[in-house]
Amino acid sequence: MNTLFEEAKKYIPGGVNSPVRAFKAVGGEPVFMEKGKGSKIYDINGREYIDYVLSWGPLILGHAHPQIVGKIKKVLDKGTSFGSPTPGETELAKLIVRAVPGIEKIRLVNSGTEATMSAIRLARGYTGRDKIVKFEGCYHGHADYLLVKAGSGATTLGFPDSGGVPRDFTQNTILVPYNDICAVHKVIKEHHPEIAAVIIEPVAGNMGVVLPEDDFLQKLREITAEYGILLIFDEVITGFRLSYGGAQKYFDIIPDLTCLGKIIGGGFPVGAYGGRKEIMDYLSPLGPVYQAGTLSGNPIAVWAGICTLKLLSQPGVYEKLEEKTKNLVGSLQENARKLGVNIYINQIGSMFTLFFSPHRVYDYQSAKKSDEKKFAQYFQGMLRKGVYLPCSQYETNFLSLVHTQEDIEKTLKANYESLRALK
Repeated sequence: MNTLFEEAKKYIPGGVNSPVRAFKAVGGEPVFMEKGKGSKIYDINGREYIDYVLSWGPLILGHAHPQIVGKIKKVLDKGTSFGSPTPGETELAKLIVRAVPGIEKIRLVNSGTEATMSAIRLARGYTGRDKIVKFEGCYHGHADYLLVKAGSGATTLGFPDSGGVPRDFTQNTILVPYNDICAVHKVIKEHHPEIAAVIIEPVAGNMGVVLPEDDFLQKLREITAEYGILLIFDEVITGFRLSYGGAQKYFDIIPDLTCLGKIIGGGFPVGAYGGRKEIMDYLSPLGPVYQAGTLSGNPIAVWAGICTLKLLSQPGVYEKLEEKTKNLVGSLQENARKLGVNIYINQIGSMFTLFFSPHRVYDYQSAKKSDEKKFAQYFQGMLRKGVYLPCSQYETNFLSLVHTQEDIEKTLKANYESLRALK
C-alpha cells in the first residue's frame, strides 16, 4: 500500500491536485516523485524512470536544466514577487512577440486556464458578441463555459461536462467535431452575428495527439475572417513545442489571438495570451475589458522562461527533436507490427500518442474507439520496466532535447515486452 497516497487522501480530494494524476484510467496507485534530472525522474524509493510526461509538456529541455536552475537561484536571492512591473516581464514579452507571428502584444498570467478564459473575455468584449465555438475533444482549461461535451449530432449547443457548472454558463458555447469544416461552416453561417470567437488547439493534445487534416486550419482561418469572427489558437501545448513560433508558424496560419503556457515558464506556473495590437489594447488599463492577477509576470517564472526560449532559439533545435521523435515512433510501429498488435500512432514534432486502435484517429469520436483496457495494461507494463508515460490513453507523450539514444533503446525494449505481454 502507498502510505503517502493514503495520507494525501485524508487532506486532498482524491489524494491529488489534478485529477488525471490519481491513476483512475490505468489502475493502481500513483507514483510519488522526489526529483528529476535530464530525461529521468526518480520516485521516493529512488527508482529511476525515463520520463515521457515532462510535467505534461513544459520540460522540453529536460528536468533541472543547469542554466535554468543557475539563473533561478540568482533571481531568488533578489526576491520572489513584487506586485509591480519588473524588466524581465518586458524581456519575455519581447522574445515571444518576436517569435510568434500572430502576437503583437501579450499579457502574462499564471496558467493556461487563465489565458484561455481571458482571451475569450477579450474576444467577447472586442466583438460585442457572446457565443463561442469550440471543438469536441479539445481542452482549454476548466473555465465553466469551456467544460462542455458534444451531443450525438454534428453540431450542438453545449451541456455542462462537470458538476457545479450551471446550464446557463454553457448556453453560449457551440460544439463542433474536430476536423469537420462543413460543420464549422454550417454553425457560422447560422449563428455568425452572435459568435465572438472560434477557439481551437491547432494540434489537439487532450484526446491524445490529433492532427489537423489537409487545409482544415486554413479554411477555418478563411471562414472566421469572412464573418468577422476572431480565431483563437490555444497553443498552451504547441507553443514553442512544434517550432520556435509554435503551431501557427509550423502551419503558416495566423490567428487573431494566441494562448500560451507550459514551455514559456521553463517549468514554473505561467500562462499568457496575445494577439493583434488593436485587440489587445481593449484590455484594461487601456480599454474596457478587465483582467488582473497578483502573481502575473512572477519573476521566477519569467526568468525561467527567458532562459528556456533563448536556448530553444539556437539553430537546428527543433529539427533534431523531431527527427529523434520520428525514429522512436517508427520503431514503436515496427514492434507492434512484429507482434500483431493493433495500434495507431499520431505524431508531430516532439509529440505523439500511441492509440490502441486499428483505425485512423482524426477526431474525438475516432479516438474514443481505442481500447482503454489494453492501454492500462500497457501503461503498467512500461511503468514496471522504468518508463513513465502519461497515465491516460488520451494524453500526449513528449520528448525532450536530453533524451538519449540509450533512453530510446531502453524504451523500445520495454515497449516490445509490454506489447507482447498484453492479454
